[in-house]
Amino acid sequence: MKVGFYGHVRQYHNIKDEIDANIQEVLESGSYVMGSALKRFEQELAGYFGMKHAIGVNSGTDALWLVFLALGIGEGDECITTTNTFFATAEAIWIAGATSVFVDCDSRTKCIDPSKIEAAITPRTKAIVPVHLYGQCADMKSIRAIADKHNLYVVEDNAQAIDGDGEGFKQGELSDAVCLSFIIQKNLGTFGDGGAVVTNSDEIDRAVRKLRNHGSDKRSAHSMGYNSRLDDLHAGILSAKLKHIKEWTDLRRKWAARYDQGLKDTANIDLPYQAPGYRHVYHLYVIETKKAEQRDDLLKYLNDNGVDAKCHYPIAIHQQEGYPWGKAARMAGPIPNCEQNAATCISLPMYPELTEEEVDYVIEKVLEWSKAHSYVEQA
Repeated sequence: MKVGFYGHVRQYHNIKDEIDANIQEVLESGSYVMGSALKRFEQELAGYFGMKHAIGVNSGTDALWLVFLALGIGEGDECITTTNTFFATAEAIWIAGATSVFVDCDSRTKCIDPSKIEAAITPRTKAIVPVHLYGQCADMKSIRAIADKHNLYVVEDNAQAIDGDGEGFKQGELSDAVCLSFIIQKNLGTFGDGGAVVTNSDEIDRAVRKLRNHGSDKRSAHSMGYNSRLDDLHAGILSAKLKHIKEWTDLRRKWAARYDQGLKDTANIDLPYQAPGYRHVYHLYVIETKKAEQRDDLLKYLNDNGVDAKCHYPIAIHQQEGYPWGKAARMAGPIPNCEQNAATCISLPMYPELTEEEVDYVIEKVLEWSKAHSYVEQA
C-alpha cells in the first residue's frame, strides 16, 4: 500500500461542484482582482472568527509582514518568537526591518514557552509572535498577560491552526491580529498562494488594506505600499472550502485519535501532546523519536514501505545557513527543546480524506520499526 502525504486532490474531487461553481462565477464576473468574490470571502472569514475585519493578502508571510508595518514595527525593534517553525515567521520580521529574538518552545506542546519570554524582553521589544505550531494554539492567556505587563503587541502566526482554540480563549481575542496562510497544504488551502489578516483593530484594518494595494484606499490615490492582494479566484475557492472547515477538522482529530490509540505503547517514540481544554486541529501529526539518530532511520523505513512521511522542520531557523544574518536575529538563551524537536520530528500523513485502512497501515509500519528497534531502549 502507498499512503500519500497530501490529500488536496481528493478534497477537490469531494467538493468539486462547489469549487467549480465559485470559479465559474468569478470568471463570468469579469472582476478578478479586488472584486466581489474577495469582499464576500473577507466577510465570511471575519464572521467565522467572530471578528470585525478580515483582509485577504498574497501569502501568510505577507500577512505577518504587513501587520508588523501597520503596527509601526521596523528597524531597531525586536519581536520575540521561536525557531522550531517555518522560516517565514522570522523572515517576515526581517522584511519589516526588525530583529527576531528567539526563545525556547515548551517541551510538550512545541509552541513558545511563556516562561522564557520575559527574560528576552528589552527596551527594543515591540511584539510577541506566538506560532500555533502543528495545529495547537500557544498559551495565549499567559502571553497576553506578559504583553499587557510590558505594553507589547501580540501577533498570532496562525498559518497552521485555523479552527483551533485554547482553554477559555479563541483565536484573535487575546492578540492584535491573527495571520493566516492559505497555501494548498494548509487546513484551509487554495490552489496557490494566499493569506489573510483577521483583526478587531480598525487601525490595523485600514493600514493593511492600503499597504496590500500600492498604498491606495481609493482609485488613483496612493501613498507608499505594496502589491499583496488575494486574487478573486483564490477567494472563491476558499469561500467554498471555508464551509467545510469544522467537518474537516473533526476528521483530522478522528485520525489523530486513531494514531494515538494505535501507537500509544511505543517505547521509543513520543506522540503529539494536546493541552487540556485545547482543540488541536492537527495540521500535522508529528511524532518524535526518543533519540535523534533514530529519526532518519524511521523516516527511511516508512518511505521505503510506501508511507510518504516527512519532517517539519528538521532545520531550526537558527540553524539555517548564514544565521544570524547580521542584525536580523539573536538568541535570548539556550533552546534545547527547539533543537530536540528539529532533530527528532517526523510528520505522518494527516488529512481529512485519509481512510481507516491507510491510517492503520501507517500505524502498522511505525510499530514494525519500533519493535525492531526496541533493543535500543533496553540497552
